[in-house]
Amino acid sequence: TDYIPYEITHRPEPFHPEYRPQSGDMDHHTTYKTDFSPHKIKPVASMRPPPTKPGKGAKIDTVPTYKDDYRLWDIPKRKPKAPDAYCPPKSRFGNPSTFQDDYGPKPYALRESFKPPDTQRASDVPFDGLTNHKIAYVPHPLGERYVRPPDEYKPSDIPFDNITTHRRDFRGLHGDPTKSFKPDPGKLGSDAPFDGNSEFRDRFQAWPMTLPYVHKHPEYVQPDGPMDLNSTSHLDYVGHKVKPPSPFKPASTRKVHAPFQGSTTMKDDFKAWDLKKPEIFKRVEEIGIPDAKFDGLTTFKANFVPHPIKLTQSFKPSHALPHSGVPFDAGTLYRTEYTPKRLEICPASYPTPPGYIYENTDSRGHKFFHKMTSSEEKLAVPNEMLIPKEVAVAS
Repeated sequence: TDYIPYEITHRPEPFHPEYRPQSGDMDHHTTYKTDFSPHKIKPVASMRPPPTKPGKGAKIDTVPTYKDDYRLWDIPKRKPKAPDAYCPPKSRFGNPSTFQDDYGPKPYALRESFKPPDTQRASDVPFDGLTNHKIAYVPHPLGERYVRPPDEYKPSDIPFDNITTHRRDFRGLHGDPTKSFKPDPGKLGSDAPFDGNSEFRDRFQAWPMTLPYVHKHPEYVQPDGPMDLNSTSHLDYVGHKVKPPSPFKPASTRKVHAPFQGSTTMKDDFKAWDLKKPEIFKRVEEIGIPDAKFDGLTTFKANFVPHPIKLTQSFKPSHALPHSGVPFDAGTLYRTEYTPKRLEICPASYPTPPGYIYENTDSRGHKFFHKMTSSEEKLAVPNEMLIPKEVAVAS
């Protein structure tokens, strides 16, 4: 009832004229081609003067001392020993290699060395052995070296006081010495017998436990009569005659009625060539397939001659142990000289060692005990608690 419809005016669309292709060909001319005129330009001459080479008129002797001193020898070219008469074999697998033909077992002969002898040429002039040092050196007389006499040792008359700089300068700090905050190493154990109770056993007693509560679901009872499938939406909903909303977007009225021209410059200038599929080049096999049945014989099977195998004699000693008829003597020095001793437990492992009486504790925490006499043992230990003289240790 509150909604008032207004008249909606559509916006005018721009006018698009129909596309018509131009007639004629494209000239492909640009402003650069029409305005630019090429000019003939000579290469720029260099302003740098040409380099002058010293000694241009003189001729250089390019013969080094190596070529001048070591002349080439006129060595005639050797003729090949064997003629080059290769005849391919007609039989199958009869092709020996060049190594087998040319490099056979031949005797080795030493060749003559044409190297010049490495000997020194001795001079005919006698050796004088004079040098500039021998000619120009003038020996001067040397005087005796001055030796300083050592000073005589004179012991000091002042007695040795045995005082260092630390003892002389350090006098110590004023005040009382620092006290130790370490607790008094007193007796930490108790003489009461161990009852085996702990704090957990004393304070945490067992609580009476009951079974957890389990909720019992009531037994399902099926309702009587058919099921009503109507919901509140079906019962209370009232249908209204309402038209579907119209879109606010204006409809597009631009339509081109001209036929579509699918030709492009690419399709016009570059026509598709008629290409044929290239033929497959098959390589002609040099060795043909034989018609006869394969015999399975190889050169090894055809030419192999079996020889009897001779087993080599083994010189390895046998693993048999030498046996002796004398019975084995199992006696050792340990068995003959060992004396079994009784194991004693260190009394320091006990908080109160049995058989000892506590005396006092020094400033460092060391406890002092003394052994009980026979009279003290009777007074200290009752008849039912006797001190064991031997202690068995389980290993």
